Amino acid sequence: MRYILIIVISAFILSCNTKDSLTVQEIIDRAILEVGGNRIKKSKIEFDFRDMTYCAVRNDNEFKLERMSRKDSEVTTDILTNSYFIRIKNEKDIELADSIKLKYSNSVNSVHYFSVLPYGLNDGAAKKRLLGETTIKGIPYYKIEVTFEEEGGGTDFDDIFVYWVNQIDFQVDYLAYEFHVDGGGARFREAKNMRRINGVLFADYNNYKPMENGISVYDLDSLFENSRLDLLSSIELKNIKVEACNDC
Repeated sequence: MRYILIIVISAFILSCNTKDSLTVQEIIDRAILEVGGNRIKKSKIEFDFRDMTYCAVRNDNEFKLERMSRKDSEVTTDILTNSYFIRIKNEKDIELADSIKLKYSNSVNSVHYFSVLPYGLNDGAAKKRLLGETTIKGIPYYKIEVTFEEEGGGTDFDDIFVYWVNQIDFQVDYLAYEFHVDGGGARFREAKNMRRINGVLFADYNNYKPMENGISVYDLDSLFENSRLDLLSSIELKNIKVEACNDC
């Protein structure tokens, strides 16, 4: 019995030391693995979000991201790839000013990016920093800051993101971000309705904002714990389909 007890205690100590020794990159790698990163990197993923249909085809670092909307008899499709953005209306290419192209491409990319988080956090422009460990609702989390290099980080490279990675299952249960467009602000998202579809983990979110202006994005977990955030909306992905895409 004593021998068994020693083994159990040793295993517990070893697991604690393993947890404590994880680097921020190792934490993110495990979180990406948990969400199904190996399947996402060669996949076709479709879903509906706010009356629009989205489709992403990924082949390692190559991607084709689409958004399709229907209004009466008009069908509009936005397509973003590694090298271009186009808008098609009823099978005809539409000429757009560069500023409008940038706006639409950012919008398309944002929805696809959030749909498979934390998959995109190993992009070359992403800078990750472990802020420490904390608890939310009694559950331990790694608290991680993600910022972006100006080169390759997009037009909103100066936004700040914070992710709370569950120390037990390495799922991202909460995230927050600070943005600077349209007057700026901060948002906090609480994952809900987590479900795995063909090996990929998806989540819907409760989307919150601070009750006061000027609140730091780093403090939003504390405000959430103390019920000092206003619920803005529910973010839900519907009709999700995931296919392996080995020949993409």
